Amino acid sequence: MFIKPTRRGLLGAAMIAAATPFTPVQASTAPARAMPPLKTVRTDLLEIAYAEYGPAAGPVMVLLHGWPYDIHAFEEVAPALAAKGYRVIVPHLRGYGTTRFLAADTKRNGQPGALATDTVAMMDALGIRNAILGGFDWGARTCDIIAALWPDRVRGLVAVSGYLIGSQVAGQMPLPPEAELQWWYQFYFATERGRAGYTKYRKEFSKLIWRIASPKWVFDDATFDRSAAAFDNPDHVEIVIHNYRWRLGLAEGEARYEAIEQQLAKAPVITVPTITMEGDANGAPHPPPASYAAKFTGRYEHRLISGGIGHNLPQEAPAAFVQAMLDVARP
Repeated sequence: MFIKPTRRGLLGAAMIAAATPFTPVQASTAPARAMPPLKTVRTDLLEIAYAEYGPAAGPVMVLLHGWPYDIHAFEEVAPALAAKGYRVIVPHLRGYGTTRFLAADTKRNGQPGALATDTVAMMDALGIRNAILGGFDWGARTCDIIAALWPDRVRGLVAVSGYLIGSQVAGQMPLPPEAELQWWYQFYFATERGRAGYTKYRKEFSKLIWRIASPKWVFDDATFDRSAAAFDNPDHVEIVIHNYRWRLGLAEGEARYEAIEQQLAKAPVITVPTITMEGDANGAPHPPPASYAAKFTGRYEHRLISGGIGHNLPQEAPAAFVQAMLDVARP
């Protein structure tokens, strides 16, 4: 059920929803589903690799992963949505998997405006007028940005951890010490030692992040390895390092994205139908639902997913994520 927000009722309704557990069906322990052969599409800057599921004429859903994850986060979600008649597109973000830059001299830029523009460009190249978007981590931020700045392209939004739009100015504001501690990796990446360390130990580093961000998720080596292969992309380290340095104002963006970033710095509201989600055991930095509820001014609901669910919610609780995507798609 959606909460119909009002000026006075939105915040209180969201707080009630956040306090009400939405318990998913336990994640399957069956062997991983084989992904379909990846397709590619060219934009002005990239050749984007993506998995596609479902009927070509079906309504479109686009699912976006985060760091340090990849398209396998949706390996159970995507086929379940396709079985309901949706065309599901799951792309590798720039710097992941077999997505590649077309030109060697293009800046390896990880700023949020670039990632959002990539997705809109991919939709244009595939002839997708609008879609239902869903994502977590970097993917949720990208979905938020598209929903805020290109609402005509978004029929519905599912965003893990809610409203994640930020700016360089906001990123330079100090946080209380305990909150700063959660961002230890961002400060590590601000150093050349961090760049060298992530280059040398990117898989070990990523597995550590998985464990910290999802402390109750018991994943096996095969599950991690399927995603970790995406980090062998030749641009992966540069994209990751630039993303986190840009947030702190330690790396410059590109002029082509400046107008977008200026709009994002104003923290625009999101008007499209939205379901935000959070796992009850998310060990990664994330805002409390009450802090962002007012940023969603259309149909809105927040779901707390119980059962020890961490940061990688689509992979840890696929049934709950599928249900949210289906629910937000309903008129």
